[in-house]
Amino acid sequence: MIRCTAPVALLCWVAMAHAETLDLTPRWEYVADTVMGGVSSGQAVRQVVQGRDAIRLTGSVSLDNNGGFVQIASDLADGAVFDASGYTGIALDVVGNGETYDLRLRTDALTRPWQSFRTEFTAPREWSTHKVPFDTFIAHRTEARFDVRRLRRIGILAIGREMQADIAVSAVRLYR
Repeated sequence: MIRCTAPVALLCWVAMAHAETLDLTPRWEYVADTVMGGVSSGQAVRQVVQGRDAIRLTGSVSLDNNGGFVQIASDLADGAVFDASGYTGIALDVVGNGETYDLRLRTDALTRPWQSFRTEFTAPREWSTHKVPFDTFIAHRTEARFDVRRLRRIGILAIGREMQADIAVSAVRLYR
C-alpha cells in the first residue's frame, strides 16, 4: 500500500501506475453548519476505535436555524487537482452507529460550497471496507460533469435530519 503525503508526492505519482490501491491518508478537518448560522455541534478527534487508529466524527445534528450537518473533510493532494482516472472508486474502512452518512467529492469545476458529487452509505457497527464506485456519485446543485481527473476534496457528513453522528474512518483508498 502506498501512502501519499506531500514530501513524497512525486514518488507516489510514479508508484500509482503499479498499485491496485492508493492510500490517500486525508488530513481531516471538522466543519459544522455553524459556519452558516446553524446550531449543530460535534467534534472530530483521532483515537483508537475498536482497535484501530481512526478519525472519529461525533456530534448532534440539528435542523434549527436552517442548519443540519457535521462533517469531516479533507483536501486531496494538498488542495491541488488530483487525477484518480486510473481507479474505479474510493474504499473507506469505517465503523459507526448504523446511521446513513453522505460521502461527497468536489472537483475544481465546483465554485460554490453547496455543490458536490455525492452518494450515501451506512456506517456498520463493526469495521468494514466500503467500496464506492465513482459512477455512483450524483451531481448536487451543479450542471458540472463529474470528472475524476479533477478531484480536489473529500467529505463525510451527517446531514439533513436530526441525528447523533458517530462514525470512525481508519483508511481512505482508491481502488482499481
